[in-house]
Amino acid sequence: MNTEKNMIEEFSIWQKQLGKAEGTIKTYIGVLEKFEAWLSSKGKSLNSVSRNDVQLYMDELENQQKTAGTIEKYLAAISVFVRFIDKSEIVLDIKRKEKIKDTSIPESLEESEEKKLLLEVKADGNLRNIAIVYTLLYTGIRISELCALNFDDIQEVDGKKKLLIKDNDGEIDRFIPLTTDVSYHLENYIDSLTIKKDAIFVSSVNKRLSTRAVQYMLQKYDVNPHKLRHTFCQKLINKGINLHIVAKLAGHKDVNVTKRYVGNTQPNLDNAIDQAFS
Repeated sequence: MNTEKNMIEEFSIWQKQLGKAEGTIKTYIGVLEKFEAWLSSKGKSLNSVSRNDVQLYMDELENQQKTAGTIEKYLAAISVFVRFIDKSEIVLDIKRKEKIKDTSIPESLEESEEKKLLLEVKADGNLRNIAIVYTLLYTGIRISELCALNFDDIQEVDGKKKLLIKDNDGEIDRFIPLTTDVSYHLENYIDSLTIKKDAIFVSSVNKRLSTRAVQYMLQKYDVNPHKLRHTFCQKLINKGINLHIVAKLAGHKDVNVTKRYVGNTQPNLDNAIDQAFS
């Protein structure tokens, strides 16, 4: 890895070997190329990147009025890269702009809207799209997680079919139980495939489906992946499921994110006392 370009190319190959989604790799490469250009303007290079370089770059992004979320994404990409070059320690305790906590209640589907959506997608008869909508709605997974699903991510654990969801490092993040309806529509779609490689959800030319393609498909039904994910979380909260369980199923690292859904529910104090002391 003698040149900056070679380092980034080697990093890209490493990410592909780990089975990372193309979109994720493209995002990482984009960040690294910008970081490398900034380092070059300072007479520095990726070969000798230091903790101070990373901190100064985060400061520069803040000066450019980048949002806290964007800065966090840049740092995440750089963190993965420095792990690749065995310098993980240089991203420890990096200071960056604090994210403003979103306390607004996420928008979710009403029960009537949910039923209408399912009727419409089933009426169109596309088995893949039916499976996608059911999976997003009844597992709450992110669109990136859906597109990254492989056949071996559908597993049977303790006699129950579950989805295995991995994190950005390819490690197991969580298992999500599949309802009978989701299992049924996934099986229907999978059985219809003539070619089965790694990816579950594929395009008409048997390429792994992109997040953009899924978003485009859902636009037809006037919904987006976030709304389906929010509906999943809201339904669990409405049923009185423990916040920490909902956070685990949704893959929320901070339970405060999950707490936003509680604002839509009215606590039944009488029932709480009855359950605890009866």
